[in-house]
Amino acid sequence: MTTAAAQVATPTQAHPVPTPGAGETDEKSRQEEQKAGARALKGLLRPVSSQLTIGRLLAVVSGVLAVVPYIALVRIGEVLLYAHTAGADVDSDEVGRWLRILLGAFALRLIIYFVALFVTHLADARLGHLLRLRMVQRFSRVPLAWFTSTNSGRVRKALQDEIGTVHQLIAHRPVDGTNAVVMPLALMVYAFIIDWRLGLLPIATLPLYIGAMSLSMIGMGDKTVEMDKRLSTVSARMVEFVTGISVVKAFGRVGRAHRSYQEAADDFYGFYLAWVRPLIRVSALGTSFLAVPLVLLINIGAGSWLVHRGSVSAADVLATALIALLVPYALEVLMNSMWSQQLAGGAALRLADLLETPTLPERGAHDAAKPQSYEVVFDRVSYSYGSDTDSALAVEDVSFTLRQGTMTALVGPSGSGKSTIATLLARFDDPGSGTISIGGVPVAKVADLYSHVGFVLQDPQLLGISIRDNITLGRPEATDVEIRNAARAAQVLDEIDALPRGFDTVYGKDTGLSGGQAQRLAIARALLVDAPILVLDEATALTDPESQHEIQQALSTLVRGRTVLLIAHRPEAIRGVDQIILIDSGRITATGTHDELLTEPGYAHLWRTTGADRKSDSQPMNAAHGGDRK
Repeated sequence: MTTAAAQVATPTQAHPVPTPGAGETDEKSRQEEQKAGARALKGLLRPVSSQLTIGRLLAVVSGVLAVVPYIALVRIGEVLLYAHTAGADVDSDEVGRWLRILLGAFALRLIIYFVALFVTHLADARLGHLLRLRMVQRFSRVPLAWFTSTNSGRVRKALQDEIGTVHQLIAHRPVDGTNAVVMPLALMVYAFIIDWRLGLLPIATLPLYIGAMSLSMIGMGDKTVEMDKRLSTVSARMVEFVTGISVVKAFGRVGRAHRSYQEAADDFYGFYLAWVRPLIRVSALGTSFLAVPLVLLINIGAGSWLVHRGSVSAADVLATALIALLVPYALEVLMNSMWSQQLAGGAALRLADLLETPTLPERGAHDAAKPQSYEVVFDRVSYSYGSDTDSALAVEDVSFTLRQGTMTALVGPSGSGKSTIATLLARFDDPGSGTISIGGVPVAKVADLYSHVGFVLQDPQLLGISIRDNITLGRPEATDVEIRNAARAAQVLDEIDALPRGFDTVYGKDTGLSGGQAQRLAIARALLVDAPILVLDEATALTDPESQHEIQQALSTLVRGRTVLLIAHRPEAIRGVDQIILIDSGRITATGTHDELLTEPGYAHLWRTTGADRKSDSQPMNAAHGGDRK
């Protein structure tokens, strides 16, 4: 069976040999990725675009209002200077009037600014909710086979990290970015109105700054995308190292596993240092052109000369000097906004990819049908985990029938395709060709499929909810009596009752469970659903010998009277089943009973290599099969 590991890039793919024009191709590829990120971001923001527009308009009003306090400041200064030079009393009424205007405009500006931020933060919350809702809706229709550890990690990263990355762009950039443009422009217009020479002073060093920063921004978008990719690699290697540390240490491979993470970290460090070192030098030079001491020296120095000539007043110089101090702030906000835009573009592209994950075809309400029997037929079924036609087949031209009320066991070497065949019956995915039907109805058209097909897999997949809710996942309306009866039949009732909060104990928070206990909870869940068709993927394979006996008893109750497809890794556990199907490399190589297959070389070899030909105390899975279902 194909695994996620098979999809990992080979060394040649991960580190391609440089070829003529490769740099140009990479450059075009990165530019295309940037454009794709911008398109994805635009599409992502469409549901809240009107709210963002409102936020921007409010920010424009707030930015324009910023001029009023400066006008009031100049007028107050002129009144005070006139009184000083004329030796007259200060016109307190005039000063009071302009002071009220100053305070009122300042307060109104802040109110509008905060309202704008409130609107954009609401938009951010709404978009986050919509994205999570869309993902839930999308992933509810995605083939269950898609949820490998790699893809599940992508989903977690999207829900936790990618949406958070877009937050800055939605909640702050529309207001802060707009305000950082409008407010300085409005103030500069006012400075030029006062005197065109005073208007030039705040931006005297701006061309030098822009020139220096333009040099530092060359390739910034490509480098940002590259940095994000390398950080993702470091993150993946770190998670891989940490999650597998127990196994790695047990086999003495700490150095090897750590080296993979170390190499990724060193690769990122080398890339980042080579990028940032020259950038810091140029950036430091550019920033020095907008340093506060230099800005004040130019504005107050040149302004004092204009005051000495009688061209402007001291109040005018003070106002324009204060305006000049806002230029560096505005540029810093714009630079941060550009950085946020780059990061958000990459995040939006990854979110968009997840939201476009292929789903299982949906049937119309009129297509749904109820099976007339519980006989299962596989008719020339083939399946591949790859999306292209050249992908290797995990299952090839498989045909067999599960007669109603009988037990069929799939046996074969590890990776032969047994689990893939079984999960296709549970519609974890649709076959590439051929059909699987229940009572003559294709599984894709069976109404309420999971009330007809239940399954107990090697990994019971318990959720971080109460034991009660874990058992009732398939039947939330089940009564307490039914829940207790299911737990009793699954041989786990006494252990649940012994927990501090019984069935209300939250798994993973209030308590942990052994592998055997978790597996018996999964069996109780299947018993409660009471599906007439059952898929068992060697439910005792990962448990200790003591648990195996209890699980075997629970399974004997579970399989009674049902149509069962059993995946067996230990042939001794399936002696006496109604039908055994031998699978090798995704194909059926033999079918029959245990006695009939003993002369088949593949089955005989499998029987010998597991030691099953020797005396075994294992209870055959079919021991309690037959009779009416409870």
